[in-house]
Amino acid sequence: MTKGSVQVTHTGTARWRRRTAVYSTVTEALAAAADGDILVLGPGTYRENLVIEQSVTVRGPGEDKDGPARIAPADGVPLTVRGSATIQHLLIEGQDTTAPAVLVENSTPEFAGVRVRTASAAGIEVRGGARPTVRHSSVSNPTGTGISVADGGGGLFEECEVTESGQPGITVRGPAHLRLERCRVGQAGGAGLSVTGDGSAVDAVECDFTDIKGTGVRLADRATAHLTDCRIGATTGDGVTMDTDAVLTLADSVVSDVPENALDLRSRSVLTLVRTTVRRFGRNGVSVWDPGSHADAHDCEIHDSAGDYPAVWVSDGATAVLESCRVHHVPDALFVLDSGSRVDVVDSQLEEVRGSAVSVSDGATARLDACRVQRVGTAAWFRDPGSGGTVTGCTIHEARTGFIVTKGADPTVEDCTVSRATEAGVYVSAGGRGRFTRCRISDSGGYGFHVIDGCRTELNRCRTERCARGGYVFAEDSPVLTDCHSDESTAPGADVRLKATDAAPPPAARTERATATPAAATAAPSQAPPAEEPATAESRPADEVLAELDTLVGLHTVKREVRALIDMIEVGRRRQQAGLKAASVRRHLVFTGSPGTGKTTVARLYGEILAALGVLERGHLVEVSRVDLVGEHIGSTAIRTQEAFERARGGVLFIDEAYALSPEDAGRDFGREAIDTLVKLMEDHRDAVVVIVAGYTAEMERFLAVNPGVASRFSRTITFGDYSPEELLSIVGQQAHDQQYDLGDGTQDALLKYFTAMDRGPSFGNGRTARQTFEAMVERHAGRVARLADPSTEELTLLYPDDLPPLAQGGPGL
Repeated sequence: MTKGSVQVTHTGTARWRRRTAVYSTVTEALAAAADGDILVLGPGTYRENLVIEQSVTVRGPGEDKDGPARIAPADGVPLTVRGSATIQHLLIEGQDTTAPAVLVENSTPEFAGVRVRTASAAGIEVRGGARPTVRHSSVSNPTGTGISVADGGGGLFEECEVTESGQPGITVRGPAHLRLERCRVGQAGGAGLSVTGDGSAVDAVECDFTDIKGTGVRLADRATAHLTDCRIGATTGDGVTMDTDAVLTLADSVVSDVPENALDLRSRSVLTLVRTTVRRFGRNGVSVWDPGSHADAHDCEIHDSAGDYPAVWVSDGATAVLESCRVHHVPDALFVLDSGSRVDVVDSQLEEVRGSAVSVSDGATARLDACRVQRVGTAAWFRDPGSGGTVTGCTIHEARTGFIVTKGADPTVEDCTVSRATEAGVYVSAGGRGRFTRCRISDSGGYGFHVIDGCRTELNRCRTERCARGGYVFAEDSPVLTDCHSDESTAPGADVRLKATDAAPPPAARTERATATPAAATAAPSQAPPAEEPATAESRPADEVLAELDTLVGLHTVKREVRALIDMIEVGRRRQQAGLKAASVRRHLVFTGSPGTGKTTVARLYGEILAALGVLERGHLVEVSRVDLVGEHIGSTAIRTQEAFERARGGVLFIDEAYALSPEDAGRDFGREAIDTLVKLMEDHRDAVVVIVAGYTAEMERFLAVNPGVASRFSRTITFGDYSPEELLSIVGQQAHDQQYDLGDGTQDALLKYFTAMDRGPSFGNGRTARQTFEAMVERHAGRVARLADPSTEELTLLYPDDLPPLAQGGPGL
């Protein structure tokens, strides 16, 4: 056959009427062809706009070594099919960005081995009720859509590929119904598969939507889709987005390597996941928003988050169900927020979660039934008023905290076990409630049930075993206990805090296994406090403590500020006794200055003075820093801060280097949680604890600016200046006197020159440097005197200039 010619086999109803003819153009051949005829195009380029309306077969040379049959007109639609034709082995090339390369209308043709390599509005467009069957074909269209189906169109695409498209790889606009089998879409722009409009539907089996510049699969406006054994991923946007009454079933599929949400549902959309894996996502694995939106997952796995967001997010009145699912290796597993939002988790496994396995807030509800939770931060955190739900028959193993209930939340927890919690089995604070029935907590590294702030939690037939810091620890008003048990010698319900006037527990409370009823819990005496927080001795008179303050070297401004504050407090107390109105004095302080300037010492004395004046109950000092307050996951920080505050109750909470709670590059830092918790505690218990925050001057100014509530809680800032050389010399002299040493001839002058020449960079320690200098002198003196056979008393006590350590560049030379 001549190159560039068309051979037509004309067929008829009678065998003798079959004949063959050759035409120079396809258009001419089509004009002569009738239904049933076969047109074979020779290799070459046909600059024609073909319109096929007959039921004919049109095929190219296939594997002909001379090249393909190219349909490549200058403009317009290269190939239009309006009949039940069969199209095989053609290369279609279009140049018109306003028209499709292949248009199928009102027909049911078959395509096989067709390649569309074009720069058109669409590679293949199906409309007008057409139902083509397309097999083993490909589309490359870097300017427009790969395959477009609309206006009642549909059909079957089997083992086809969209290798590149400037717009969505496949679009279906309702009403239309498309089936895809073993197809692949890659290098698409906007979406791999886009289904929109009422009556639009897609069934896809064994398809890939990967390497997408945008969303993998997008459904909107009452569209529906059923995807089975599909792969969605390597996108630049979400894996799947659903909006406005969209419905999707995703079965036996994988959604992976998505920088945003793996699956995102909004506006009454409904998602069903069956035996599907969701992994390596940058934001949420599944996010469900808005009333009426619902996600239902069965036998699914969600894991390996690449970001800092919850694996499952449900909010704004949406709902979700996870049944027989596994969620693991994520920052947080499930967050459910807002009134009307609900999550049901049944027979599922939540593990290797850095933060909360389940977090419920803003009036949302969660139900957990027969779930296994292990190696998580917090198993379930019910956060605030209206938040609650039920947790039944769940096992929690190796969590930092089993349950947290705060701010009026009120869950019901039944038949659950918490084992090997790091910090607490159950922690309730800030007005949280909750009902715990037949729950067992064992081998906790901290507390079993830790209930503070007078929370009226109900504990019914619960048990604790081998809890390191106590099985049942309550502060202030106790919760309601019924038939609870412990392996401790102290009855459940005993208060962990011991006041100076508290008596030791009577022998009746020291049984090996204790049982408490509500009445017994109320009457149970306080147990001894932990060893690290001994009860203070009887406080000294205020004048005695002030006298000790006066003996401190330097600090003249500090002493004046403290005395002025003490005078205000004392006069206010006397005015109240006289029936007069006393000025409001906030006792919380900010200490600024370099290390070693006596901030901790002054804080300790300040607490003693306030205790002597009757302002504080005990006046003891609890010193903490960031490492004592900030945990590694959501929830543990609040617990640590609450516990530090409780230890300081009746005294002073001294937070050294407080600015570290708000680092400049905070990002997802839990220091802010410590600050927020502290501000709330200072407001709720303003008379129970005095808080002093301390640190470098500039850094503390930034700290106070973090939260308006922080600065408003502190009455004044006291600045501790650096010690002068003379004051450092005085500190060394005091140290020598206390240790029965004397300064020999010339030693005071040498020390004065030594401190004057010392570098006062960031490492300069003020009083600490003076003490270290003295200790170094004593060590060098010992090395010198030890070589004497029979040293005199004078030689054993005198320190000389030669005992000074050498000065080093940038430091005191120690």
